[in-house]
Amino acid sequence: MANRMEVGGAPGGDGGGRGAFGRDWTQGGILGNLLQLSWPMVITSTLMMLGPTIDMIWVGKLGSASVAGVGVAGIAVQLTMGAMMGLAMGMRALIARFIGARDVDSANHVAQQGFVVGGGFALLVALVGIFFAEPILGIFGLDPDVMTEGVAYLRIQFVGMVAISFRFIVEGVMQASGDAVTPMVTATIYRLVHVTLSPFFIFGLWIFPELGVRGAAVTSIISYSLGVALGLWFLGSGRAMVFIGRGGLDEAGRQTGSRFFWWIPRSQPSRLRLSFRNFRFDTGIIWRIIKIGAPAMVSGMQRTASQFILMLFVSPFGKYAVAAHSVVQRIEMALFIPGMAFGQAAGVLAGQNLGAGKPERAERSAWMSLLLSEVFLIACSLVLLFWPAQVVSIFNSEPELLEIAATYVRIAVSGYVLMGFTSALMNVLSGAGDTVPPMIFSLITAWVVQVPLAFFLPKVGDLGVFGVRWAMSAGFIVGSVLFLAYFRTGRWKRRRV
Repeated sequence: MANRMEVGGAPGGDGGGRGAFGRDWTQGGILGNLLQLSWPMVITSTLMMLGPTIDMIWVGKLGSASVAGVGVAGIAVQLTMGAMMGLAMGMRALIARFIGARDVDSANHVAQQGFVVGGGFALLVALVGIFFAEPILGIFGLDPDVMTEGVAYLRIQFVGMVAISFRFIVEGVMQASGDAVTPMVTATIYRLVHVTLSPFFIFGLWIFPELGVRGAAVTSIISYSLGVALGLWFLGSGRAMVFIGRGGLDEAGRQTGSRFFWWIPRSQPSRLRLSFRNFRFDTGIIWRIIKIGAPAMVSGMQRTASQFILMLFVSPFGKYAVAAHSVVQRIEMALFIPGMAFGQAAGVLAGQNLGAGKPERAERSAWMSLLLSEVFLIACSLVLLFWPAQVVSIFNSEPELLEIAATYVRIAVSGYVLMGFTSALMNVLSGAGDTVPPMIFSLITAWVVQVPLAFFLPKVGDLGVFGVRWAMSAGFIVGSVLFLAYFRTGRWKRRRV
């Protein structure tokens, strides 16, 4: 198995033929393929962001100390999530190549090892987080009330790290195999549960205990666990959810009849049926997952680690500055997610097309995802530029916070208009298995540009805390140039996994 499982640009074994894979994403119109893969990913990624955002809205009613505590603790949670997503990227890249090469048995084997890697890493970070939550947040020098809220939220989130990790694995297996709709369906279900339960656990409504910020963390873990259970059921059953127009699909898996109306959900055989029947530990595959995923893990972790440092530069300016910074980070996440989803979709197409020996289709998919990302970000940037206070007030309407956050948002727009280059191309390169250059560019962006500037700019004139935001925008601009320059070299198309 280990010898025949190395793939590059040439097709591999049969793997069961077209019927086992449903639609062939290595054929047909690139824009159509990208849109049909990306729109469920946009919704799935938005739903991923929706839970923490809803929590922040409800927690905002508990006061600025709760908002600041959850915001700072959220950085620690994002740090571990970034690491988990990075490790999962190694698995995703391998699965996409094998599906493109029509080697479904090898794809299933990689998925099995992905659960081993994800579960082991989650247990490790959970133990660290549970026992060291207070020292981790203590480095920020937070006010006592903010510290209390943050530690309470963080410990419960770390208790559920295995569920969070397995959610990334399940979602990654489905999406890398070309099934983007089923993760969207499961995400919709578990986020509805999350949104419904949050106020009950936070405020003690009906028969539920009043847990405050702890309630926000509890509902997160409940919803993630539900998402994992649903995802495993779909993967194990060999079924996938698709939306079919009233004309149905032809034998090649193409939509016939109405494309935009009368769409209904329908279960069809999935591209990859997960089975642990012949499971065995494969250190070779585990190493390849880690080898590809480790640079992506570093990218995700350092990005969030730099947020830790940036928060250190913000915290001396008081709790309103910390709360404003946290709110704007939530807005930024909302903008980043669609671009990331377009990039993930293009990464799946790139991986499968490279596995099928079609590198030019992989490149065209990437350019199309970049275009879609930029159109979205420019439109959103205009809204934020003209109505910053109205957007921020969704989270918290305290005048002191609004004043800082509105200015923060206007500064941030200068970097948002180019963020699509980073969010799209980073995911395309990682999806193709070329994870080292994105890691290097992310390190340069954060530690050569953002952190040094964030240290010096607040001391320049009367910039104060706004100097931190200018530093972050400068990082986005530099990162965009680096990613675009490397992508144009075409080296990523020759990457073997």
